[in-house]
Amino acid sequence: MTERKILTAECDAALACETGAAGDGLRGAEARGLDTRGPGRRLHGAIALKLGTAILSGQYQPGDILSGEVAFAEELKVSRSAYREAIQVLTAKGLVSSRPKAGTRVQPRERWNLLDPEVLAWAFTGEPDVQFVRDLFELRAVVEPAAARLAAQRRDKADLKAMKDALTLMRRHTLTTEAGRAADRDFHDAILHATHNAAMIVLTASIGAAVHWTTQFKQRGRELPRNPIPDHVRVYEAIAQGDGDGAAEAMGALVQLALEDTASVMADAGRE
Repeated sequence: MTERKILTAECDAALACETGAAGDGLRGAEARGLDTRGPGRRLHGAIALKLGTAILSGQYQPGDILSGEVAFAEELKVSRSAYREAIQVLTAKGLVSSRPKAGTRVQPRERWNLLDPEVLAWAFTGEPDVQFVRDLFELRAVVEPAAARLAAQRRDKADLKAMKDALTLMRRHTLTTEAGRAADRDFHDAILHATHNAAMIVLTASIGAAVHWTTQFKQRGRELPRNPIPDHVRVYEAIAQGDGDGAAEAMGALVQLALEDTASVMADAGRE
């Protein structure tokens, strides 16, 4: 199926959701990551999702010019305003730029807001670029051990409770479930919040999204290579004991092992 036909199907599904013709289509749209927050948003969310995924996956290269809004809207049988709103979303994330008469052009990769949680989701919708995955883990390896060190020095009772509650849910649900992965994300979020450093807390959504999508990616074709929950427990215990060096070391090991697991999955996928 061509990219344009896939996009047409997504737009049809979004329209069905808006009119109620799809029965439980609203839940299906949410499961596919479509914007379901209000009238009109699902459609331009579907367009932004597919174009964003196509750009992140390399179907559209930097410098490529996208179809004009008139031709695009007519071919997909959607309103021009829906297409324009989708392009505005992509523009805000640095993926494209639009100029009168020059059209909509894919921006150079260095201008993409790769830490935007939605952009991260788009990157993992298809097969993520190996270098991009490595870049994410290198970022985590810089930020999270430092955050764990500060958390050990500054955490309060509420911070420790948030981490412990997240660990409890991770054990209960395991990381093979959406609930377990949400708890995993909450654990990493709680550590960043425990730094009580406003600049680090700003990174919460980005780090949380990176944790979530890489964990989900590792389970696409097989079970997780190993149980990572004990790694999280070691981080928590060091933070609870106020051991900054130990917390940083445990978090560094956690990130490195997660990278090795992900690299193994990607290598297996490459051999298939």
